[in-house]
Amino acid sequence: MPHRLEFWFEFASTYSYLAASRIVDLATAAGVTLAWKPFLLGPIFRAQGWNDSPFNIYETKGRYMWRDMERSCEKYGLPWRRPTQFPRNGLMAARAACVAAEEAWCPAFVRGVYHANFVDDHDIGDARVVGAILEKLDQSASAWLERAQSGESKERLRQQTDAAMQRGIFGAPSFVVRDQLFWGNDRLEDALGWARRRT
Repeated sequence: MPHRLEFWFEFASTYSYLAASRIVDLATAAGVTLAWKPFLLGPIFRAQGWNDSPFNIYETKGRYMWRDMERSCEKYGLPWRRPTQFPRNGLMAARAACVAAEEAWCPAFVRGVYHANFVDDHDIGDARVVGAILEKLDQSASAWLERAQSGESKERLRQQTDAAMQRGIFGAPSFVVRDQLFWGNDRLEDALGWARRRT
């Protein structure tokens, strides 16, 4: 069997939106199983001396990214609206995804959060927004939000962010196949190919 591919994503990440929208179909076609790994970029950025997204810190880089997202969404046929706030706080959604990572509906939840952020321009830090996404998936918003705010969930996400650092992850999206790291939406196909060839 091909090796499993770990999909490391951050809900505030523009390029993670692209990857999350494409990865399920591509992984299925490649015969590669996925492990969904939400994490937080904030601690990683702070370790590099940044207190904000590099797309905000470096104006030229940010200007390029926004135009690149327009082109990329057109290329992939994805809806897109530049959010009025960037980056948004995805902490609650990340905690929910962390505790629901093994649930069959987790990929749809992840895509729903990205759609809310980068298409509907909704505040994904708002429990009502996250709850509405859960309800659309026929899940109990109150039950899952309660789990997302539990001490267990907080610790799990903290440990997962620590694990991302230990793997050398410095941005999102990232894909890991055993000891191999691939960074960026444009490396998704390479990561899947690597996983498929390693049996």
